Amino acid sequence: MQSSKTERLSARAPEIRETLRDLQDHTVTYVLPALYAIGLILILSGGQWSDLYGAILGMLLLVVSGAAWLLRTQFYMAAVITLISGCFVILGLAIFIIAVPVALILLALPVGLTLLLINKRTGVIVAILCTLLLFMPHHALHVEPSLRIIAIVQIWGIVGLIWLTSHSLVTAMIWFRTSYEHSRMLLERARDHRLEMSQVVAELGEANRQLLRLHRLANSLRENADEARRAKEEFVANVSHELRTPLNMIIGFTELVLQAPHTYGNQIPQALLADLNVVLRNSQHLSALIDDVLDLSQIEAGQMALSKEWVDLSQIVEGAVATVRPLYALKDLYLQTQVASDLPSVHCDPIRMRQVILNLLSNAGRFTEEGGVIVGLWRDGDHVLVSVADTGPGIAHDDLERVFQPFQQADNSIRKRYGGSGLGLSISRGFVELHDGKMWVDSTVGSGTTITFRLPTGDAAQDRGALRWFTPYMRFEEESRPGRSLLAKIRPRLVVAERGRSLERLLARYLDRAEIVAVKSLDEAVIEVERTPSQMLLINDSNMGDNFQRLEGVRLPNGLPVVLCSVPGTDEYALSLGVSAYLIKPVARERLLGVLEPFAAKKVLLVDDDPNLLRLFRRMLASANRGYQVLRAKNGRQALQVLTQDRPDVVILDLLMPEMDGFQLLAQKNADPALREIPVIIVSSQDPNGQPIVSRSLIVTRSGGISIPQFLGCIEGISQLLSAQPVAMSVQQPQEVVLANGLAQESRGAEGEG
Repeated sequence: MQSSKTERLSARAPEIRETLRDLQDHTVTYVLPALYAIGLILILSGGQWSDLYGAILGMLLLVVSGAAWLLRTQFYMAAVITLISGCFVILGLAIFIIAVPVALILLALPVGLTLLLINKRTGVIVAILCTLLLFMPHHALHVEPSLRIIAIVQIWGIVGLIWLTSHSLVTAMIWFRTSYEHSRMLLERARDHRLEMSQVVAELGEANRQLLRLHRLANSLRENADEARRAKEEFVANVSHELRTPLNMIIGFTELVLQAPHTYGNQIPQALLADLNVVLRNSQHLSALIDDVLDLSQIEAGQMALSKEWVDLSQIVEGAVATVRPLYALKDLYLQTQVASDLPSVHCDPIRMRQVILNLLSNAGRFTEEGGVIVGLWRDGDHVLVSVADTGPGIAHDDLERVFQPFQQADNSIRKRYGGSGLGLSISRGFVELHDGKMWVDSTVGSGTTITFRLPTGDAAQDRGALRWFTPYMRFEEESRPGRSLLAKIRPRLVVAERGRSLERLLARYLDRAEIVAVKSLDEAVIEVERTPSQMLLINDSNMGDNFQRLEGVRLPNGLPVVLCSVPGTDEYALSLGVSAYLIKPVARERLLGVLEPFAAKKVLLVDDDPNLLRLFRRMLASANRGYQVLRAKNGRQALQVLTQDRPDVVILDLLMPEMDGFQLLAQKNADPALREIPVIIVSSQDPNGQPIVSRSLIVTRSGGISIPQFLGCIEGISQLLSAQPVAMSVQQPQEVVLANGLAQESRGAEGEG
């Protein structure tokens, strides 16, 4: 400890000496006036001293203090020596000449001045000399021993006090200098940090500006992406219209010739019929390709509807294997299945899963020349896995990911050799991912390819097992006897009021956790919601305004939300148009004749702007041998004239025509009482179920009214779902809103677990 203090003292010795010199200079400045004042007092009181010794001592004290004052600015040490020496001389005169023994007590004054103004070592030496002087006998000094002892005690007392004071002073100076240096270092560091912070703030400001620019660019890109998505949806709709119409011609005429060759006479060569079989098969393949493109577009847009149910996946696999087995038999390939025995049920769309397995088996059979295919089905934890392993040529490692891209195959030569559009695997993986599954491929060139996909066995409630029935807040009470009934799982109950089934099918596909109760009218819906508690009432009708007014006079359970919408399906679209049926091109011969059969019609009006389609439908009707009289019109204006003059029994109408389209013709026909009852069958390439917009408006109401927290929650929820810039709720939400949001999150969490 002492060594460290010495090191600190030696390191700061020049600074401490400079500080001590300043303190000593201030001490001299205060001491000299005091001595000067003492000298004046001695001079003024000199008359009381014998022989005027007091005045002489006062004069000497004035001289010594004045000389020291003059020397202190230029010659500090000379001034100090003069002062101390003068004090000793004056005390010597008082003691030895004037013979005032009491003056011995004042020897402590020059000793203290020596300690303060010179240094401690010199002061101690002077104190020792004065002590020796007091102990040495002198013939001129007749002082009592007690007075000498008092003088010695005073001298060393002053030495001790001054030494302690100076020691504490030096220690305080060391601490002060250390603290000062540390503070200065911290100040410099703070200045450096402040400079760095200023630079960081400037950089953050620049980064913020860059982020703002990027945000604006991202918004622009998002708008472009939305525009591209809308253009893609419009393109898909246009493709469905432009391709289905000519395909309807090709498939219709080909089927007509093959199914009813007598329509064209009995002289059709067999070679021509064989060629027409090829035309029909390729046309149907092209139609299936169009459906694949539409399916892929809906998968990418997230609009593919799934009709899930609990199924045994092994039965789907066996059915798909039985379907493609003749293909394998023609190529002399084996087709084996390896199905595990402990398979659980899977919640999936059986039609889509069958399509996936058929795609995988068809690809494997098409690409395999020797050997065969093994289909595996087993359970792995919470998933069921299906694999299709072939002995084909295999796929290179760099081409594994390409096989899942649309219109892509491992090699262009493969498409030329084996055929295929390159959409099967892409659509299959999309179907699997819509079921929260995963599909991957493993392949080795020359050894074959294995494509595997997995599906979850059930929802989170089944994964938890029996734990889903317990809550930590419920106290256990043992029953007196075991229960015999099983409680059914409670699902949200939605009552749907509509004349058709479009909204019911839509909800059944997408809301598989809800119980859908369908009724035909608002009166039946009121009875249903009064009979059993329901979460919501949905009214699907094109006349939303009239239904909204009717709701004002209907008494519903308090707090029941009601949603009014207009979601038309094929049948509902026909009802909304006031027609008897709505057929989507291409229309098969059996389908057209089956729709016409209930009308018992003899005179049929065909309305279409395509003369080839008119000829096709006329041939289809003639091939039925029902005695149809066919009338034709190229647009709505001609059709209106034919309706007025010939009054047909039924009208087959296309919607998109020049001059007057089908919608205008229906409006004028329904406005005429004489023509209103003539049934109309729509044949169009527009599929109302395939449109990206399912409804253009919603009306939401609630019996009992909507409170402020519920109103704010509705605004926030609707903005998050429908707006490009969602509305952010304030941080200081009402307590009811926070509670409602928390309950909603708990409900969603419990629903995900249960």
